Amino acid sequence: MSVCRVYVFSSVVILGLLAAPPAAEAQYRSLRGGGIAEDYHIEAAYGWWNATPELIVNSESLGILGSDVDLIADLGIQKHRLGKFDLVLKPAKKHRFKYQRLPIKYQTDAFPVQRSFIFNGQRYNIGLPVTTTVDFSTDSFGYEYDFIHKPWGFIGAGISGKLATIDVNLASPIGAEFFRQVAPIPAFNFAGRGYVTRNLSIDGDFTFFRIPRSLKEQLNGDGSYNDFDLHATYNANKYIGAQLGWRKTTIFYQTSTDTGDLKFTGLYFGGVVRY
Repeated sequence: MSVCRVYVFSSVVILGLLAAPPAAEAQYRSLRGGGIAEDYHIEAAYGWWNATPELIVNSESLGILGSDVDLIADLGIQKHRLGKFDLVLKPAKKHRFKYQRLPIKYQTDAFPVQRSFIFNGQRYNIGLPVTTTVDFSTDSFGYEYDFIHKPWGFIGAGISGKLATIDVNLASPIGAEFFRQVAPIPAFNFAGRGYVTRNLSIDGDFTFFRIPRSLKEQLNGDGSYNDFDLHATYNANKYIGAQLGWRKTTIFYQTSTDTGDLKFTGLYFGGVVRY
C-alpha cells in the first residue's frame, strides 16, 4: 500500500471515529458543554519541527543531463530543527481562514563532494569544496468549512493556495550554479478534531494536490504535494495551550529540465494562544 493511501486510510479512520457523536457523548458526558478552546476568533501557534529531511534534486542545462544529487549524502546537508507558524481566523463557528508559514532552509559551508555528479551542466568531482544553500519554504492561505460541528469536536474540508519555493545554490571554486522556481500550488484538505476531555484534543489534517494527467502534457511537467499532520493539544484554559504532534510533508516536481523529490518527517512541539 502506498504512503499516500496509508495517510488517506488513517484520515478516514480518524474522521470516522470522530463522526460517532452518540458514543462519544455517552462516554464523555462532560463534553456536552464543548471543549474549552473553541470559543475564539483569532488563534496563533508556533512550533519547532524536528524534521528528518530526504532531499534529491536533478538539474539539466545546455543539453547536458544532470545527476540525481542527494543533498544530504553528497553535499552534507544536516538535519536541524525547523520553525513553523500558523494563524487561524474564525469569524463564525463553522468557518476558518488559515495562514501557515513553513520556512525550510539548509546550508553547508565548503563541504567536500562525496560522489561525483553533474548539476546544471557543471561536473562536481569528489573532494571539491562546495557551499550549498537551499530553500524549500512554503506559505499557505486557505479556507475551511466544518460541515460537522459538535461539542465533542468537528470535521471539515477546505481549499488552499500554497506558494512553494524551490531554490538550490551550489558555490565552489569552479563557479556558482543554481536553480530557482516559485510555484503556486492549489491544494485540498480534510481536517478533524476530537476532544478526549474538555482540555485535551486530538487533531488530524491531510492536505494534498497532484497535477491531473490531462494537464501534464500541456504543462510539460508533473508535481504533487502531500502533508499529513496529527497532533494533540492540551489547553490550560481557553486562551493558551501546548501542542505535541507528528508531521510528514512530501513535495515532488518535474519539469523539462529539473526534478526534485523532497520529504520531511518528524515530531514537533509548540504553543498556541487564542483571543
